Amino acid sequence: MSGRIGIALAIAGGLLAIALVARSATSAPPAPVEHANLAFTLEDMNGKKVDLSAYAGKPLVINLWATWCGRCRLEMPQLVGFADKFRDRGLRIVGVSTDDAPDAIRAFAAEYKVNYPMLVGLGQDAFLQAIGYEDSLPLSILISADGTIAERITGIKKTDDWERRILALF
Repeated sequence: MSGRIGIALAIAGGLLAIALVARSATSAPPAPVEHANLAFTLEDMNGKKVDLSAYAGKPLVINLWATWCGRCRLEMPQLVGFADKFRDRGLRIVGVSTDDAPDAIRAFAAEYKVNYPMLVGLGQDAFLQAIGYEDSLPLSILISADGTIAERITGIKKTDDWERRILALF
């Protein structure tokens, strides 16, 4: 009888060890909290200086785009809609063209009826690097009201996916 108990205990111990190893393999450590660096002043498409730190304390989406970017053109109507839909809840959206001159940004903004600030990122390498731009557009940085970067989104998303991500900022 004691032989069976020993075997049973050995099997139970082995199963426990397997379970602990499996649990540690599937539970990743939490991602480090990253605070958005908003200590930059950029010009908007009309030459007005915009201090990004003025957006601190509110949910913020910084969308990097370019006029030549087809995916950016597809995404723009969604962002315009979200700017309207969530404005009263405090969401702010800021577009930053990575490499267009102000006149091209103004024409693009008029064509897409953009209802949020459009800033000039051309020549703003320090800002683009600080925000995490690595030559892939569109890139959106979702920043919670507490100033932490909730997410970086490269490419376009379905409207309901965008909405879920925006709601998580509040």
